[in-house]
Amino acid sequence: MILSLLAAVLFETSQGGIDFKVESETRVVDPGRSVFLRMELKSPSDRSATMPDLRDRAVGFSLVEDFAEEPRREKDGATVQVTNWRLVPEPCAEVYKLRPFVVKASPKIYRARTDEGRFSFIAGPIYFENPAVREPVTGAMEVDPQKDLPPLSWKLVGWIALVLVTAAILFTGIILGLKYLVRRMKEHRMSPIERAWVELDRLLKKGLPGRGRYKDFYVELTMVVRRYIQRKYGIMAPHMTTEEFLRSAKPSDELRRFLESADLVKFAGVEATPEMADDATESARGYLRSDSTEVKA
Repeated sequence: MILSLLAAVLFETSQGGIDFKVESETRVVDPGRSVFLRMELKSPSDRSATMPDLRDRAVGFSLVEDFAEEPRREKDGATVQVTNWRLVPEPCAEVYKLRPFVVKASPKIYRARTDEGRFSFIAGPIYFENPAVREPVTGAMEVDPQKDLPPLSWKLVGWIALVLVTAAILFTGIILGLKYLVRRMKEHRMSPIERAWVELDRLLKKGLPGRGRYKDFYVELTMVVRRYIQRKYGIMAPHMTTEEFLRSAKPSDELRRFLESADLVKFAGVEATPEMADDATESARGYLRSDSTEVKA
């Protein structure tokens, strides 16, 4: 097995023209995984070097195996030797390391029976980091089971948002509907004149004349008066034309003038003004006030 990508340089030196380097994919030992080393020894063209043997130098490892690659020659004549090592960690070792080892070198041409030109140097020691200390066993659950939820998608987010918006609209509609029913029930219990004052106040708060909607204002203003007459006298005033109402009800001159002036704006195309709208409002108030006062008297 040849290691191509190693992350950490554990040891590196250069002596007497000899370059020596030890690399590993990690500095931290995992007892469940082997540690792979790559040792590279480069010697110049006039020297030869011997790759060290790590089998008796490993501490904390139960097995040490080597995989030597074919030596290669550089352009400058230097020789590069590479040996890959596999170290199997012991599960409960106190320390993981490589004891110091010797790298030997000698000239390629030397005299027999002499040590001239030979030399060696010591490399190491090389230490590895121990694995992280495990938490003590307490008897409690060591794993907190989590629900395996599907990944959140934009489509799901869109559906959730749609449901929430729909729920909010429905809730708002229910609240407004309940408020409307409560208001209608409260108004239904009022006397005709009290209800007429409430309807007139609600109409004025709309501010229709200020927005140029005079025709709508006159229609609603006359309906306030007509509904008051219907509730009080039992005459179906809201469903009658002004002419029909005047023939059957025999209203007062004040009410007659109010209805006829309103018809001029509603049906005859007369252009109303803010002053005319104010006069019509005062006429409606005056009729309601005078009619309710006559009944009390």
